[in-house]
Amino acid sequence: MCGIVGVFNHPQAAVLSYYALHALQHRGQEASGIVTIYEDPIKKRPRFGVHKGEGLVLDVFSDHKLFESTIHGRSAIGHNRYSTTGSNSLANIQPFHFNYRNGLFALAHNGNLTNTRTLREELKNDGAIFQSTTDSEVFLHLIARSKKQTQIEQIRDAVQTAHGAYSLVMMGENALYAARDPHGFRPLCIGRLKHDDGYAYIVTSESCALDILSAEYVREVEHNEILVIDQHTIDTGEFTSHYINEAMDTSKHCIFEYIYFSRPDSKIFGTPVDRVRRKLGKNLAEESPVPSENDEEKVIVIAVPDSGNTATLGYARVNEKKYPTRYEIGLIRSHYVGRTFIAPGQNNRDFKVKTKFNVVRGVLEGNRVVVIDDSIVRGTTSKALVNLIREAKPKEVHLRITSPAVKHPCVYGMDFPSRHELIANHYDSEQQIAEALGADTLHYLSVEGMMDAVPQGHGIGYCTACFTGNYPVPVDASASTYSTEE
Repeated sequence: MCGIVGVFNHPQAAVLSYYALHALQHRGQEASGIVTIYEDPIKKRPRFGVHKGEGLVLDVFSDHKLFESTIHGRSAIGHNRYSTTGSNSLANIQPFHFNYRNGLFALAHNGNLTNTRTLREELKNDGAIFQSTTDSEVFLHLIARSKKQTQIEQIRDAVQTAHGAYSLVMMGENALYAARDPHGFRPLCIGRLKHDDGYAYIVTSESCALDILSAEYVREVEHNEILVIDQHTIDTGEFTSHYINEAMDTSKHCIFEYIYFSRPDSKIFGTPVDRVRRKLGKNLAEESPVPSENDEEKVIVIAVPDSGNTATLGYARVNEKKYPTRYEIGLIRSHYVGRTFIAPGQNNRDFKVKTKFNVVRGVLEGNRVVVIDDSIVRGTTSKALVNLIREAKPKEVHLRITSPAVKHPCVYGMDFPSRHELIANHYDSEQQIAEALGADTLHYLSVEGMMDAVPQGHGIGYCTACFTGNYPVPVDASASTYSTEE
């Protein structure tokens, strides 16, 4: 997970990065940071401007005077952090930055490497000293130790050595670099913004970050591509592009980005997320509609907000063609939930759900209710949510999930736990899971229905490992030890 952004050739590059990170807040809530490169007006040499901290973007950058005094310049990169390890270490907050023989360099990473343990051991044996517990730092050591002469050659050398999922924004003294791994697991796109001095270029995880800046969407950073944005780009509007591997592999986009993680108003992998989620909901309704008992009764279809909202519209649209159906807002989500104090003896999971959601009793009471959610992982939150809905005294509660059952951990950047913790591995049927969660029925979308909802075409493929167990990139022991934050 995590959100990344890079800005090149704008007098307020740090400010643009701040607003982009705000739009990408859903991709990471643990920490945030911005690094700039600017020329010291006194010593006439490049310097870093750095501002990082734990918490949400609004909290980290709340001191406007400190922000304005520490980070300025025409180039910047930013990072929102979502971790699975090392969450309390300030050393793990990105972007990372260092000074080496080719000058100043900074990097922000979204993804998860699958050969981290091997690379870290090799680098340590060669004298490298690690400052963090993330796999992202591996890139810095690989770039700094590369025997290649130019910065772009050093970057290519590093990303060819690293395996797994990575979308990167990197910044040197005279260029901004963007890269996606040969399979293109995580999204990354390019935008352009006109200002008084010409054009600025923005690279970011999702297009919603371009929208907040009123920037023009240009294109995706392709899988297997390293993109260079420099003065040549400013002068001509053209990017310099390099392959990571000589052969262009078929992409393996993370399909869960469409199902849950990306914002519905974003365009990722070149396609609007909203369009895919509506199709997921429609396919789910075709496979597992919920009937009404008679023509007078209407089935109430509600979403688990916010990720289930769009798919629910698609589900209700198809279900109403077969049975009397009414789409309703039955759950209200609080967007101001922080850490909560749980008194001894109280049910922690139920209490967390109640601080996040509240039911609209008049909508649910006495009705046959269909609840649309994007996925079920451990099942603990789903069970607490069903309990909450039951308090409104509906006649029935039917769960419909817009993805197949999650049966395998993700090793490419999604925070899915071990196989033992996944509820789908503990029961033999959907009905058994429904009973365990307290629902009347439960149906998952089939793998075929999921694949039918996503764009297809030449060179386009998807990673479905969390559902099918088919891992596109081999995994070494690092997956369990250095399951990264980014």
